[in-house]
Amino acid sequence: MAKKSVASLQTGSKRLTKAIKMVKSPKTGAYMFVESIMSPDQVNDFLAKN
Repeated sequence: MAKKSVASLQTGSKRLTKAIKMVKSPKTGAYMFVESIMSPDQVNDFLAKN
């Protein structure tokens, strides 16, 4: 069960993307959200990484 949310952010001349993914904790088994702001070309690598 994975959730993906991507929003475009523009600040001046830079174009950034905020990606949020839901990750299951190996210790407790609970789900938590991991957020990161990056360039748009790095989003697929971030979402594919466990």
